[in-house]
Amino acid sequence: MKQLNDSDIANMIGEDFRFDDNETKKQVRKSLHLSTRMPEPPRPDQSHITLDFHQHTEQEAWEMLVQVAESNIRSATVITGASGILKQKFPQWMRESVLTPYILSFEPINNGSFAVKFHKKK
Repeated sequence: MKQLNDSDIANMIGEDFRFDDNETKKQVRKSLHLSTRMPEPPRPDQSHITLDFHQHTEQEAWEMLVQVAESNIRSATVITGASGILKQKFPQWMRESVLTPYILSFEPINNGSFAVKFHKKK
């Protein structure tokens, strides 16, 4: 079966029609019953995440780390910035906090980023 693209749909419903946004595309595809004929796009890999602590408070950064540690994410790139309190606090959080049991390893990538690996959730 041929997968229909946007131009095929436009040919089916007329040349005057133009998609306004993704929501309109979804509605047209639904009305043409295309959702049952076309597979969903693959979901992005959720085993890795990038956390950028710029513009975040110490409390917000901590909460972001706890949320990731308790999820099924296996690794993260954490951007603390090259200076500031978060760059100083981050290694301490990894070694001496309630997050420590979740951490498999962490190492600096450069002067403001760290690579973190988390234990697999059982």
